[in-house]
Amino acid sequence: MLQGIKLANTDKDIIKILKSVKTIAVVGSSLSPEKDSYKITRYLIEKGYNVFPVNPNYQEILGLKSYPDLVTIPVAIDLVNVFRRPEFSLEAAKEAASVGAKAIWFQLGVASPEAIKYSLEHNLTVVFDHCIKVEHSRLF
Repeated sequence: MLQGIKLANTDKDIIKILKSVKTIAVVGSSLSPEKDSYKITRYLIEKGYNVFPVNPNYQEILGLKSYPDLVTIPVAIDLVNVFRRPEFSLEAAKEAASVGAKAIWFQLGVASPEAIKYSLEHNLTVVFDHCIKVEHSRLF
């Protein structure tokens, strides 16, 4: 959990999260420049975060090694940004908790109620139904 925040639903909470995290795993990152997950991965890199693309279908995304899952990332992850369909969000939450991530950010429309509940029960700070790029651009 980050800064004592469980469910981040205010600008103040989101600012604290974005200021405190250094490493971000983007689950569902893509090689396709037209996809939001590609754009957001690129944006986070440009903003100075240590980004780890997670997609088992690619070896590399934006010049960075792409990992098949969170478990294979060799460093501690502060924030897991999820770009998977809702039916896969619980799996992402379980993996985030298992690797000791501090927070999980479900992009717009990707969180299932079960994934949110699981994340909260496993002491992950949770953001959902917000776009990390939109929020970062708006608040910084």
